[in-house]
Amino acid sequence: MAQKEHAADNPRSAREGVGRRRVLAYILAAPTLAVGVRVGLDAVDGPVAEAAVPSPPQPEELFDLGDMQNLAAAPTSGLITVRVHSDGTASLAVPRAEVGQGMTTAVAMMVAEELDLPLDQVRVSLADARPELLMNQLTGGSNSMRSIYLPVRTAAAAARQRLIATAAHQWRVEPSELTTRDGVVAHGSGRSASYGSLAEAAAGTAVLPVAVQLKDRSDFTVLGTSRNRIDALAAVTGRKKFGMDHQVPGAKPAMVRRPPTVNGTVEAVHNADAVRRMPGITDVATIRHGVAVRGETFGQCIDALRALEVTWGPGTVDGESDGTVLRRLKSAALPMVVPPLLTKKIDAEFTFAFASNSPLEPDNAIADVRADRAEIWASLKVPIVAQREIANRLGLPQKAVTVHVVEGGGSFGRHLFHDVAAEAAEISQKMGKPVKLSWSRTDNFRQGRTHPMCLSRVRATYALGQVLSYGQRHTSAQTDFGHGLGEMITSTAAKLPVVGNPTFAETIFQLTQSTPYDFGVTTQLLNEVPLKFNTGSMRNIYSPNVACARELMVDQLADRMGKDPVAFRREFLKDRRLRAVLDKAVEVGEWGRSLPAGVAQGIGLHAEYRGAVATLVEIDCRPETVNRKVRDGVTGPRVTKALMVVDAGFPINPRGLEAQMMGCFNDGLALALTSSLHIKDGIPLEGSWDNYFYTRQWNTPPDLRVVVMPSTSDKPSGAGELGVAPAFAAIACAYARATGRLPTSFPINHGTLAFEPLPLEPSTPQSPTDGLDRAF
Repeated sequence: MAQKEHAADNPRSAREGVGRRRVLAYILAAPTLAVGVRVGLDAVDGPVAEAAVPSPPQPEELFDLGDMQNLAAAPTSGLITVRVHSDGTASLAVPRAEVGQGMTTAVAMMVAEELDLPLDQVRVSLADARPELLMNQLTGGSNSMRSIYLPVRTAAAAARQRLIATAAHQWRVEPSELTTRDGVVAHGSGRSASYGSLAEAAAGTAVLPVAVQLKDRSDFTVLGTSRNRIDALAAVTGRKKFGMDHQVPGAKPAMVRRPPTVNGTVEAVHNADAVRRMPGITDVATIRHGVAVRGETFGQCIDALRALEVTWGPGTVDGESDGTVLRRLKSAALPMVVPPLLTKKIDAEFTFAFASNSPLEPDNAIADVRADRAEIWASLKVPIVAQREIANRLGLPQKAVTVHVVEGGGSFGRHLFHDVAAEAAEISQKMGKPVKLSWSRTDNFRQGRTHPMCLSRVRATYALGQVLSYGQRHTSAQTDFGHGLGEMITSTAAKLPVVGNPTFAETIFQLTQSTPYDFGVTTQLLNEVPLKFNTGSMRNIYSPNVACARELMVDQLADRMGKDPVAFRREFLKDRRLRAVLDKAVEVGEWGRSLPAGVAQGIGLHAEYRGAVATLVEIDCRPETVNRKVRDGVTGPRVTKALMVVDAGFPINPRGLEAQMMGCFNDGLALALTSSLHIKDGIPLEGSWDNYFYTRQWNTPPDLRVVVMPSTSDKPSGAGELGVAPAFAAIACAYARATGRLPTSFPINHGTLAFEPLPLEPSTPQSPTDGLDRAF
C-alpha cells in the first residue's frame, strides 16, 4: 500500500513535502467517528542483512522471529479501530496484553501523535478475544510495537483527516486551509471546532475507503519524547485494577488443593462432605489436577483445601531432579562437528538451572459458565487460543465463550498460557456457579510454568589472530510452545529461511539466535529432551543462556589471543549498531578504570528484535561482600554499577524504554547470581518468593544507568526483553574477571539451598499471622 504522492493530494502533505507514507484506511459505520485501517506487507519489517565476511549471515539476521510474527499478523493487522467520541476523547481497544511493560502508553502516544490530540484525552483498553484476528492477537517476542506501530498510526491519521474534511464541508473551505492542534480544527479566519463537536457529523453510515497521509518523523511532538505512563498515577495510588481486583457479581473465591507432584491426578477424595460443611464453604469439586473449593473468602478456601484428605495418582516427572535432568541433557548434547585440525581450540560447557515464570501477581481468573455460554476474565497474551481451547473443554461453540483480557501484574511469559483461565472455567462448570479462582504463591512456583534447565557447549578454534570457527550446541529440557507460536510458525512455514523440517522449538531458536561476530564457520544448534515439566518461553526464551555462554567464550578468546575484551569485540563485530552501543558504553562506563582486587568490570553485547544493547557492569567479589549477611536471603557477589546502552530503532517513549531496560537488567542479574528452582522428586522445592531469590533491594546495583541511543530507524525495534541477555552475560564476564575463574553453572549460588522448603502437603501453607514480626 505504501507509495509516493504529490503534496497537492493530501492536506497534510503541503506542510510535509513529497514522498511521505500513504496508506489506506476505512471510515466505519458508527454513531460517532470510527476509523479502521487496512495495511499490507508494508506493516512487516523487511529483512535486514549486512555483508558478513568471513561469517555468512545466519537466519536470524535475515528474517527473525519478529518478522515471522509480523508476516503472520499482516492479513488482519488492519482490523484496528480508533474512535473519536462526542466528548472529544479518542479510544482504542488494542489487541495486545498489558502486563506492566508500558504498551498502553506507547499506543496512546501513537494515537495522540497522528490525531493531534493531548495524550490525556486518549483511552486505551485491552480488546476481548477476537477470533477474526487470527494470528494478530499474540503478545510475545517483544513484537507488539513492531507489529502495530503502522496500523495504529494509520487509523488515528485517518480519523484526523475525516474530522478536517467534515469541518471543511461545514465551513465551505478547502481542507488544505485547516489545521489541527490539541483536539481542535481551526481555520485562518479564526473559526474553530472541537473534535467532539464534529464526531457525529464525521461518522460514517457506510464503510468507505480513504487514502491517509502519515506524519513525517520530523513533525512528531509526542512520539519519540519521554512521557510518564498513562497509568502511573493509578498504579502508585492503588486505584489501578489488576486481575485480582476485578469483581463479577456472584463470583466467589475459589482455590485448589494440588498434588505433591507436577501434573498429578486425583484418585480419591475422602472427606468432601465434611469440608463442604466448613464455615463459608459452598462447593467442593474434583478437577483435572486437583480438588477445588469455593467459599466466601480466600482465607476460608485455604482452611478448606488444607483440610481435604486426598489420595493422589502419579505425576509426569515424579522421578526427576536437578541431577537426573542434567545427566539427560549431557547424554543428549549434539556433537561438535568442527575438528580442531592444526588450530588451537577452546571448549567450554555451561549449565543453567530451572527458573520460575511466576509473575508478581498470583495467577487468577474469573469464570462464569452456564449451560449455553461462558464468560472469562483473565490476563491472557493469546486470548484467541484460550477462547478456542476453553470452548472445547466446556463442550461449547467458540462463539459462545467470551474472553475478556484484563491487565496483569507481570507475566515473565506465564500469561502466554491460559491454564489458569481454563481451570477456572472447569471449576465453574462443575460447580454450576461463577468463581474467582486464585492460585497460591506455592501453586505458582510448584505447579506453574518454568524455564527449563539447559546446557550449552561451545567450541571455538583460532589461529594467527583470527577465529576460524565458532560452534554452540544448546541442549534443553523441552520448552512448551503450545500457546499459539506453534500455530504461527505453521502458518508461515513456507516463508521461513530455515533448512529442512525443524520442530517449533528449533525454528524459534534459529529465528532468535545469531552470533554478531566474524568468527568464521559459525553454527548454533538446539536439541531438546522431551521431559514433561510445565515449561514456557520465559523472558527472551533461549537468548540469556545462549548469549551468556557466547560472551564468556568471547572473553576467553580475547585472553588467549592477548587482547583486551573490548578491543577484541570491536575488532570482530560485524553489526554497526552493536559497535556503536559498545563504544558508548565504554565511554560512559569508563571501561578499564582502576579497581581494587576482587572487583572487576564486564561487558556483554546482544542484538535481537532488530535492536542492540551493550551492558557494562562492575562486580564486587571480595570476601567481605560475598559473605555479608541478609536475613532470609542469599547474598554472594554484588553488582555495584551497571550501564545499559540501547539502540531500539525508533524509541517511541525513551522513558518507557529506560524502564524496560532496568527491568531487563534485574532479570539478568537474578539469572546470573541468585534465582533458580531446585527440582527434587519431580517438583520444585521453592514454594514462595521468600524462597526464590529474584533480584532484591540488597543486591540490585546502587548505580544503574540507561543510555538511549539516537534513533537509527523510522520504526521501533523490539525492546521488552532485549536487555536480559547482555545483562546476564556482562555479569558473568565480570565475575570471571574478578575471581579469575570461569563460571560454568548458573545462577552462581544455585548450589546453596538457603531456606527450609515448605511441605508438599497440604499444597498451600497456612496464611501467615506474623506479618508485623517480619516487617523491617
